[in-house]
Amino acid sequence: MASSPFDEVVMRRALELASRGRGFVEPNPPVGAVVTRDGAVIGEGWHERFGGPHAEVAALRAAGERARGGTLYVTLEPCCHHGKTPPCTDAIRAAGVTRVVIATGDPFPLVAGRGIAALREAGIDVEVGVLAREAERLTAPFRTLVTRGRPWVIAKWAMSLDGRLTTAVGQGRWISSAESRGLVHDLRTRIDAIAVGIGTALADDPLLTPRPDDAADSGPRRPLRIVLDGRARLSPTSTLVRTAREAPVLVATGPDAPADRITMLEAAGCEVWRGADRDPAARTGALLAELGRRQATHLLVEGGTTLLAGMFAAGQVDEAWTFVAPVIIGGATIGMPPLPAGVRLTIEDVSFPGGDVFVRGTVH
Repeated sequence: MASSPFDEVVMRRALELASRGRGFVEPNPPVGAVVTRDGAVIGEGWHERFGGPHAEVAALRAAGERARGGTLYVTLEPCCHHGKTPPCTDAIRAAGVTRVVIATGDPFPLVAGRGIAALREAGIDVEVGVLAREAERLTAPFRTLVTRGRPWVIAKWAMSLDGRLTTAVGQGRWISSAESRGLVHDLRTRIDAIAVGIGTALADDPLLTPRPDDAADSGPRRPLRIVLDGRARLSPTSTLVRTAREAPVLVATGPDAPADRITMLEAAGCEVWRGADRDPAARTGALLAELGRRQATHLLVEGGTTLLAGMFAAGQVDEAWTFVAPVIIGGATIGMPPLPAGVRLTIEDVSFPGGDVFVRGTVH
């Protein structure tokens, strides 16, 4: 049976449900599911927390016996292996649905088409590809981790109308409006790690935690704070080092970092990761691979300009968040160093928080 406009309407609802799991289910992907029968919705669900029931099981439980003979819509291919939970394909067969509509396949090697095959072997009509592009975008961080072995990288910066990324040493964080900064703090609650270069760490002395940062309001995740600091120059009196026992800090150093500086950082509670390569771009790539081994799905890079330019040039950025404030600062432009080739984005959102212009897009 081919897909219909009704299929798209219901799948869009499943995608809306799936998005509720972002920040709670990682390193699993966010997934939503809807059960219908005779043109009516009879059950909905989404993967709410890592280790908890998958979306299909939640939706089928909500539908109960009414699911028999109905249609299950799900944003990602159902799993067919034992992990934290039993195979979803078993639950689907047991529920007695006669049709399953899937937005997109699962690249995870233990699934990767096997879930679809298992359902078809059970005599269930399976339709794949309804709103596939939207589903693939929603699960892009998970797909990047599975297929590339590294987290999805979001580059963020704020700038003036004349291209200044800082107003003065230590003041760059205040170019954007309070509303713009609120969007960034909300993002911080849904990611695994935040990174800055040592120049930004020394100039701005950032905290790099979501605000408010008390347990009740800070959101589902407590991101790892990372400083790319090839020679371990981060000061023991910096805010990051002083709070390292309260929220984790990783200092990514290079082969030439002095041993006594590393010892000092570790004694203060920081984790020190030592890259073997002297080339900063190669070392950053190795750090991304290390984060992938730790099952990190999202990395937010907040500066500075040298780090951002280097990652763009190395093809290590997947998404960009840019805030342009309605202010002209004047003086020599402090922007990113020139890139060998222009980086083009597919714009996904443009809005105006607090009078700023916020542009979000994915890198080609």
